Amino acid sequence: MKILYGVQGTGNGHLSRARVMARALAERGAEVDYLFSGRPRSQFFDMDVFGDYRVATGLTFLSRAGRISPVDTVRHNLSCRWWQDIRALDLSSYDLVLNDFDPVSAWAARRQKVPCIGISHQAALRFDVPKMGNTWFNERLLEYFAPVDVALGCHWHHFGFPLLPPFVDVGEVSEEHGHDILVYLPFEAPDDIIDFLRPFDNYRFLVYHAQSPSGAAPEHIQWHGFCREGFRKHLAEAGGVVANAGFELASEALTLGKKLLVKPLLGQFEQLSNVAALQLLGAAHSMMYLSRDAMRSWLKSASPEPVRYPAVGDELVKWIEQGEWHRGDGLSELLWSQVRLPDTWR
Repeated sequence: MKILYGVQGTGNGHLSRARVMARALAERGAEVDYLFSGRPRSQFFDMDVFGDYRVATGLTFLSRAGRISPVDTVRHNLSCRWWQDIRALDLSSYDLVLNDFDPVSAWAARRQKVPCIGISHQAALRFDVPKMGNTWFNERLLEYFAPVDVALGCHWHHFGFPLLPPFVDVGEVSEEHGHDILVYLPFEAPDDIIDFLRPFDNYRFLVYHAQSPSGAAPEHIQWHGFCREGFRKHLAEAGGVVANAGFELASEALTLGKKLLVKPLLGQFEQLSNVAALQLLGAAHSMMYLSRDAMRSWLKSASPEPVRYPAVGDELVKWIEQGEWHRGDGLSELLWSQVRLPDTWR
């Protein structure tokens, strides 16, 4: 079986899930080509596991100061290049398309009638899981942005639906520094992050951001450009995580037993819904803006019990090989039977 794996490249969470799947597929000897969309090739990093991958224009959302910018998003996506990429993508040599919310490979598969399996957190939002900020437009976006034949959604809890647990790959926690806090707020302005963290000089903040602040950061704030291995090391050693409400980083924090404070990208339905789910479970603290009061309260909170999720990628690849792609309930039941959810989760 020859597979094309299309991945939405705008968020690092999609890439993290694809890395887990790439290793699982390689271990089973699968023949896979990878296509990424949504950002220029120069902005991808740590991509060796994907071999000679391809990049397409795709579609993406743009933000300003922690909020989705509809004007910038529409202007950026007006180009017809993404439709040209769909028409140019030849799938005649592929038996199956795997898709993580990438519109190019999904629409090409629909046009050329190639079976397409979606593997994403967005697919979980098609079910009646906790949501916030939902609209008719968001429902249509989930259905038509990257249409698939079979949609496998992943979430922190099954919520009574045939969902999959998160795809998590984290390092071992050999040592932990309770006063080290990992900060990943890519949609916030660097100077705003500095001002937010400035008063808390009893802690050391390890900030990862694509841009640098305009001036020198205080000694207790260490600024890092993105480095995957450095990020993984600091995540394992930190006493807590302050982040936007993306799915994968929250999954990694929950797996490692890190206390979590999330600030959603405002106007982004998925992140707002992630906040709703975390609040329902009692699994994290949240703030709608960079609130020092929320930070003070969260810093005093205890670390949670780690959540041991299974090797989802390995079981999913076996399920794909079996070819009974419209029978996902059994896979879901198998995986959740291996999870002991924390007693503190509501």
